[in-house]
Order: sequence, then C-alpha cells, then structure tokens
Amino acid sequence: MKHLQTLKLIDAVNKAGSIRKAAEDMHITSSALNRRILGFEEEFGAPIFERLHGGVRLNPAGELLIEHIRGQMADLERVRSQVADLSGLRRGHVSIACSQALQPYFMPVQIADYRAEHPGVSFSVQVRDREAAEEDLRAFQSDLALVFEPVHLGDFDVLLSVEQPVFAVMAKDHPLVGKRDLRLRDCLSFPHVVPPKRIGIRFLLDLAVSRMSQKLEPIAEADSFEFMRHYVQHEQAVGFQFPIGLNLAADDRLVFRPLPKSDVTYGNLTLMQMKGRTLSVASARFANQLAAALNDRAGAPDQVPD
Repeated sequence: MKHLQTLKLIDAVNKAGSIRKAAEDMHITSSALNRRILGFEEEFGAPIFERLHGGVRLNPAGELLIEHIRGQMADLERVRSQVADLSGLRRGHVSIACSQALQPYFMPVQIADYRAEHPGVSFSVQVRDREAAEEDLRAFQSDLALVFEPVHLGDFDVLLSVEQPVFAVMAKDHPLVGKRDLRLRDCLSFPHVVPPKRIGIRFLLDLAVSRMSQKLEPIAEADSFEFMRHYVQHEQAVGFQFPIGLNLAADDRLVFRPLPKSDVTYGNLTLMQMKGRTLSVASARFANQLAAALNDRAGAPDQVPD
C-alpha cells in the first residue's frame, strides 16, 4: 500500500496546487512530501509537475497520471466494497453530488432508509450545481450525481431521468394565491427572486421568457432556495422551485402552485454516473434505491438500473 499512499499524496498536491499546503493537509513535512514526489518521478521516468513561483501544477504527463490515479482509487474502493459484501458485512462508502433541491427532504430520507438496512455504509453528499456535479463525476470525487438539467450528457451513463414541474412559491397572503390558472406572466408581474444562471431552474426560466414579451427582472438573485423561501414571506414576491425540494403538505406559511408545462418546460432530474465506470456494490445498490424512489414519486413504471 506504500505505492498507493504516494498516489494519494500526488492527488493531494494537485488539488492544493502547492506542496507546502498539501503537506499541511496530509500531516507530513513539505520536505518529506517533495522527496516522495521526486522519487516517484524518477521511478515513473518523467516529471509530472511544473514547478511555478508559489506553487506547482500538473504537466501533460501528470494530467494522464492523475486520471489513472483517480480511476485506480475508485476501482480499489469498488473491490473493497465487493469483498465486504461477500462476507455479509455490507460495508462501503457512497459519494453523491446533488442539486440543492434534493438536500432538505429527499436525500436525507433516502440515506436514512438505506442505512437502516446497511448500517456499515457511510455517505458523502456534495451540494452542486449541474456543471459542478459533472466535474465531480469526471474527477471521481462522486460516484453518482442527481441533478437538474445536466449539460454534457454524452460524457455520462444516465441511470434514470424524471420530469419535475416548476412551482411558483409565495406567501399565503400573496394576491396570486387566489388566481385560478396561474401563469408565468402573472408571476413576472410581481417582484421575483431567481437563482443564478448555473442552476437548472434558471435555465428553464430563461428559456421560457425567451419566448415572451416579458423578461426576468429579479429583485434578488441567490443561489439558495432557502433564502428564496424566506424572502417571499417579507415582500409580495414570487420564487420558483421544483416540488422535490418543497414540503408541500406541512408548510403553512407558503403556498406552492405549479406552472403549466406550456409556460415553463418541466425540468429533467437526472441520475447519472461516469460513462463506463463500474460502481461499488454500495453505490450501485443506492442508485437502485434512488431510481425506485424517483419512479414512485413520478408514478412511473419501475425503471431501476442494472
């Protein structure tokens, strides 16, 4: 495992961009870390870092190596998970990048349900926008991603995709609450709060207003849906969110109203992994559970990935 530790150190230096900073993170001296890297480069037969003023960065050979390192780490974790599964221990670790809409309600329930059956499995949950989630998959920082409106689908294996309508979110005393057929144009006539362009729901809103004479003129732009839900209680403003991120039954301070698909295209909530990657036993089983739960919510036939 000594060679594997060296690979972990190289990955740490790459992430930190500095031997000194990586040494602090890995709790060794910078001189010892530098010797390990120089020794590896000599054995490898080529330098892998460019030494810069104030730091280091991978050269082309290093870029190829780091891709190999991350793949090797992921494969090792998969084998460990399989070995544990053979013994009946059902151990392992699952890392998932997800849209923030999944964070308050859906994901905690899913993880708790999974761990009720497999208490030896631990989780890492990274809240990411759609492009950041894709980068996590490419860098093997996450096993799975569950995000709205992914950008580069060709790079990934899609395990499941389900539609979610866009909901208007407003205080219970908002003038639009009593409107029978709520439209996007009605919402835009009031102050509105929207997420930034990198968030999937903003992409759908921008697409919708591109076909309208009205435009988005937000009074606030925030990357937090929690901020939006609180803000609309202080002004007669309208926010927008997917229902999977809302407590539709229990929140008596807010009203949630779906917008018609003819106004705003439904968002595609997509469960995916890196193309060609073999998931660990724990990650594959959790993907199955997520797919089944999403299908249940959508009222669709089961389409659980193999």
